[in-house]
Amino acid sequence: MAAIFISVGNRACRSAPRLLVSSSKGSRITLNSQLLFSEHFVNTTSPVGPGWYSSGTGVRFASRLSGDRTERFRKNILVAAGAAVVAGFAAGLGHFQRAEMASRVVRDTEKESEILEKCKSFMSAPVTDVQALQQRKDEMSTRMEMLIMETQSAFCRALEEVDGGKFRVDQWRRKEGGGGISCVLQDGKVFEKAGVNVSVVYGTLSEDAARQMRSRGKELKGKDGKLPFIAMGVSSVIHPHNPHIPTVHFNYRYFEIEQADGSKYWWFGGGTDLTPVYIDEDDAVHFHSTLKEACDKHQVQYYPDFKKWCDRYFYIRHRGETRGIGGIFFDDLDKPNKEEVFNFVKSCAETVVPCYLPIVRKHLNDSFSADQKNWQQVRRGRYVEFNLVYDRGVKFGLATPGSRIESIMMSLPLTARWEYMHEPSKGSPEAEMLEVLRNPKEWI
Repeated sequence: MAAIFISVGNRACRSAPRLLVSSSKGSRITLNSQLLFSEHFVNTTSPVGPGWYSSGTGVRFASRLSGDRTERFRKNILVAAGAAVVAGFAAGLGHFQRAEMASRVVRDTEKESEILEKCKSFMSAPVTDVQALQQRKDEMSTRMEMLIMETQSAFCRALEEVDGGKFRVDQWRRKEGGGGISCVLQDGKVFEKAGVNVSVVYGTLSEDAARQMRSRGKELKGKDGKLPFIAMGVSSVIHPHNPHIPTVHFNYRYFEIEQADGSKYWWFGGGTDLTPVYIDEDDAVHFHSTLKEACDKHQVQYYPDFKKWCDRYFYIRHRGETRGIGGIFFDDLDKPNKEEVFNFVKSCAETVVPCYLPIVRKHLNDSFSADQKNWQQVRRGRYVEFNLVYDRGVKFGLATPGSRIESIMMSLPLTARWEYMHEPSKGSPEAEMLEVLRNPKEWI
């Protein structure tokens, strides 16, 4: 005589379901199923004999059969049990799907609420309608727009706190598509001119802009000469009154182009760099160390590579000198994948306050002479030369129809100076500064 034990599982999501048939001697037959349920088998022995126990129903069944009757019973019970599995699966799946859908709704609602809550802290309403951002909350364009808006707000608030003034906020629209938010603080107590811009523009690339892409090695194939694109970024340049407080610049951006076959080509770019008028080694070490720490969170090779790139990029070729003491710079970054590059850009954007504001506060009360102010004006002239002759962002902006010229030229200082055949005295702090600009050094 043999006892037959059958277990039909009805608990979800641990393993593929199985229908078990077991004898009192321990042998068992297992029927595997593709259903996403796991077995729950309990072999029990009681005064009425061995049997199986369903923990889900609290019902115990036992069978004491032999011979052909055992085999017939086994087949019948397997058929019945199989039907029970299917019915249980259908009911369980419906419950599982409903639970998953409810969970997804909660997550989506939380993300939409998060977007709305973040918008309250921005300098202005985002360029893209908030409802559209909520509907496309998981798309990279939405995530990047939220990041650049957050970066603009955090930097502006920090500058307002140290200056005591308030930014003028201008939201502008571009008839070809998109727009931007320009925040400018002018003639403040600390900052002669401080600008922090956000732009989100889209449309089709002009021929001039497309040529610039090709000059950077991008073989982009448009349809009927058109290349739909979306570009967004945050950009800032700060020009302080005091020549002992450095000028700082940062820019972080995202670009996406659709080619003729419908494929999308994307990349990120940006960087942060410092342009002091006088060398303060502690400031340089702090600035570069903060950037290196952000880079090292992602790849240890980022900082040395992007520091060199920065020195090469911010180079005034016709003068044979760099614009400042550098920082990091990268462009056309599309590896290893979109998510990892975005997280790297986010880490960099989060450094703009801690890498610069401590330097500002350190030199707030430094005294300076008329000659030192004059040297600041000369160095600003070099800054203007680079921006107008070499800067890619300025070139792209001027070549893009509908661009806002006031926002593009925001990077220029209120005042600058060009002296004929100007050369600082040997051994002077000004000559020391010029030596560093002609021969970039490693700060850390």
